[in-house]
Parts: sequence; C-alpha cells; structure tokens
Amino acid sequence: MSAEGTTVDMKDVELTEVEPTEKEVEPPEVEQEKVVEPTEVEQEKEVELTEKEQEKQPMTGGGEATNGDAASSPAAENGNGTVKVLLPEEETEAKFTGLSKEELLRVAGTPGWVRTRCALLALFWLGWLGMLAGAVIIILQAPRCRTPPAVSWWNQGPLYQIGDVQAFADNLPGVQQKVSQLAKLKLKGLVLGPVHVAPEDQPQRLDFHNISPDVGNLRQFRDLLQAVHKKNMFLVLDLTPNYHGNQPWYSNITVTTVAEELKSALMFWLKEGVDGVQLAGVEQVMTAEPSLWADIRAIVQNRSDDVDTKKVLVGVTDGGSAPGVSALLGSSGVDLLLSDVLRSNAEDATERAQSVQLLVAAHPQGRLAWNLGGRSQGHLASLVGSSGVKGHQLLLFTLPGTPVFNYGDEIGLLDQETKFPTMLWDSPEAEQELNGTAKEDQERRSSVLQVFRDLSELRAAEPALLYGDLLLLHNASSSLAYARVWDQSDRFLAAFNWGSEEGVALDLSHPLLGPEGVVVMAAGAQGPGAAGPGAAVALEAVQLGPGQALLIKVPYRG
Repeated sequence: MSAEGTTVDMKDVELTEVEPTEKEVEPPEVEQEKVVEPTEVEQEKEVELTEKEQEKQPMTGGGEATNGDAASSPAAENGNGTVKVLLPEEETEAKFTGLSKEELLRVAGTPGWVRTRCALLALFWLGWLGMLAGAVIIILQAPRCRTPPAVSWWNQGPLYQIGDVQAFADNLPGVQQKVSQLAKLKLKGLVLGPVHVAPEDQPQRLDFHNISPDVGNLRQFRDLLQAVHKKNMFLVLDLTPNYHGNQPWYSNITVTTVAEELKSALMFWLKEGVDGVQLAGVEQVMTAEPSLWADIRAIVQNRSDDVDTKKVLVGVTDGGSAPGVSALLGSSGVDLLLSDVLRSNAEDATERAQSVQLLVAAHPQGRLAWNLGGRSQGHLASLVGSSGVKGHQLLLFTLPGTPVFNYGDEIGLLDQETKFPTMLWDSPEAEQELNGTAKEDQERRSSVLQVFRDLSELRAAEPALLYGDLLLLHNASSSLAYARVWDQSDRFLAAFNWGSEEGVALDLSHPLLGPEGVVVMAAGAQGPGAAGPGAAVALEAVQLGPGQALLIKVPYRG
C-alpha cells in the first residue's frame, strides 16, 4: 500500500483506551519509604536543609520524580522542599583501656620518662625543703613566750589567818569542821594560832611542844592537819613565843633562852607535818641573836627545794615604812614579811603607790606579802569601813605578791570590843528566820563573800594576776591605777578612786594595752557615767564614781 493510500486524518480518528493484556506488566508501585530502626551501630537522623543548601542540590526536570527515581533516591522530598536524609550513625568511640603492664615497663625505661621522673622528684624535694625553711623562719621570727617563774605554793593563792581559834570556831575540832567551807574560797594556806602553852609575860612557863587545853590537843591538831591537806591546802603554825603579851619575845634578856627552845620546837612541829612557821617580832631576835636566827632559818627553809613541799618562814613586823620594811625583808631572809605598809599610808594614794613601787622594784614578787590588818591591827572592815571592803579586797588580790587576810575579812567582819570578834557563820536555815536589819546584814556579808571568791578564782586562773609585771598607769592623791601584764596573756587593769565626794575620769591608755577593755568587777558606788560589770570601756576615758574601784580585762593583741 502506498503512502498516499494509507494516509489517515487523525482528526477523524477517535482514540480509545486500550485495556492492558495479561502479558503486559503493570508499572511497579512506588516502594514505601522504609523506616530503619536505630541499632547500636546506626540510627536515623533527620537533617533539615536550609533554602540555600537546597539550591545547591541537583534539580529534577520539572514535575514529580518517577517511581523508579523515588525508589532509588536516598532522600525523600517533603511537601515544602524539606528533605529527610538518612545518615549512618558514627561508630561508637573506642574506649581507652590504658597500657598493659608490659607496655608500661617498656615505656618506663625510655630516656624521656627517666628524665621526667628525675625532674618531678627534684621538684618534690625542693618544695619540701622550701616549706621546712619557711616553717623555721616563722618560728624564729615569732615572738618568744616568756618562761613562767617558779611559783612556790604560798604564792599561788591567798593565806588565811586564824589568830584566835576560840573566836573562829571554839576549838580545833570546830576549825576542822569549817575546812570544807574554807576550801571553797580557793585559799592556799591557813595560818593557825598560836595555840601552844604561853601564859602572858611568863617565859618560864612557855611550852612550845604542847597545845593549850583551851583549844584542843595534839591528836585533834593532827586530825585538822590531815583534813587541811586533803583539801589541797597547807597549814602554817604561828609559834610567836609571847603571843598573849606585848613583847613577842618577852625581853632582850630572854631572847637567847627562848630562841634555843624554839629550835627544838621547830624540829618537833615540822616533823608533825606542818608546812611552815610564822613568827612575829623577827627584828628583835635577829638583832639580839644573829647566829640563833640563822639556825632558825636553816631549820625551816633548808628542808626541801621543791616549790610544792618547801616550808615557808613568815615574819611579822609592826613597821609601816616602805624603806624599813624593804630593808628588814632583805636582812631577815624570811620568805614573806607581813607589815603595816599599806595601812600607814591609806589616806594618801600617792604615798601608797610609791611604797608599792619601792617594794616591787627591790624584791621578787614571790617574797612580797600584802595585808591590811592582823593580830595587832584588827580586821579589814574596821580599818577601811564596810563600804571599802570590796575595793580593798580587789587591791590585795591584784598587787604582785601573796594576799594575806584575817579570818572574817571575806565577809566584812567588824571588830567589836576586841580585835578577835566571834566569827559569823551564815546558814540557809538561819537565813529564813532573819528579817529587817539582820537580813540586810546577812545580804551584805553574802555580797562581800562573793567578791572574795570571784577574785580568788580569777587570780589563780590568770597568769597576769599570778606573776605578771606591775605597770603603774595613774597616781594621784586620791586615785590609783595600775596594770598587770604578762607576755601574751590578757592584761588586767585595776583602778581606784578613794575620794568620797567626786568622781574622776582617768586616761589609762598605754602602748602595752589595747584601746579598750571589759569591766570584770566593780566595787563601791557607781557614779554617773561609770561602767558596770560586762561593759566595754575606752581606756582613754575611764570613769570612776566616788569610792569606786574597777577591774578591767584588756585582751592581748599581738
């Protein structure tokens, strides 16, 4: 057939849909995108490409991708051009397990590691030596602590004189019953008696070895001595020969005979266990019989060198002149000397301060004793007045040396018709029955007693008060102030206004003291502006009311 005959007009032909035959293969369906479950090695990650990154992708030629393209492409396109790409997960990083023993041994011997070890070892020893050198320098440059002085037992606390056993507690058993109460006062020693047989002004009847039957017997004395020692206190026996008479050693004619008798008596009582001896009128015997006095000293003082077992020799003089007392203390050789030096200048604070300074400068603190009153002078309250007892207790406890009190001074006991008044013993039962004036008197005694206890405890606990140096800060006709200073311990400042009419303001600042302190104790009337216990005070302006005394603690500042 020719081409012309076979020409067909396509406009006249009607196209019909051809049904596929069984042999025809239907186009493969587009495979659904398989979701790969994440495994330990890989996981599905979706990465959204930005429009800029999409522009860099190869474009398909208009229209939708073919089924084959969709099936073979690793990425499937979403509606707005976002492409999801499946990326294999990076392999898990391998864990570092370290080097084996063989590898370590092989590496350790290499020159590099040997040099490293040597360098580190050298740095270690250099650092150690540097720290050692630094510690040595710090120790050498640090302020050295002063060595505390050797303190004998009689310097460690107050001594308490029981000059009349009968007035104090009837007899020796009565004294023994009061030992526990006395121990609460933090006393270091009792000075008992005299209690030996000694009729007034009758040297021929003197008997040092026997106790007067009016007060007890030797067995009772031994019991008392044992009770005192159990309370960690010491007992000093007063063996003044003629204690009932006016002349302690009778007369110069009898001094030799009496001194000879005393030597054997000393041996007897020291063997019984007494811790020392007190003798009045020492200047009389040492002047009349120097050799006998030397023997007496040797018997008492040469028995031991140990500070806790030494025997003390206490002398008593009626002298009140500071130069005279100082000379007697030096020449007599006694361990302590009781005198009238504080009482003789009680009206003038300037003279009192000068007396204290003279004695402190001339003698070691361990040989100084401070007292107001005694057998011949009477009690503290009768000498300074009831209102001045607390202030003078503060004075005696804070001066450098040993404070010595008469029985009853701890409660402000007043002399009556005798200088040996009956001791007053307050009890809880008796207090309930008191009223009016009697109750007020009892409250006053309790208040004075508390001050005594507090001062006694404070002195025993603070190095500055026990053996500290004396630093005079103020000295006027009616006022006095000084500080006790020891090394790096807290300082204590004592200030007194003995004027009865006006208060005073004192500048007590000093380079060895800080700018302020705290009031530990206040005695006497508190005037306007005066600080009370617990109050902080500036040392440049310390206010004292009329008749007031203050004890101020100033912390150490290195």
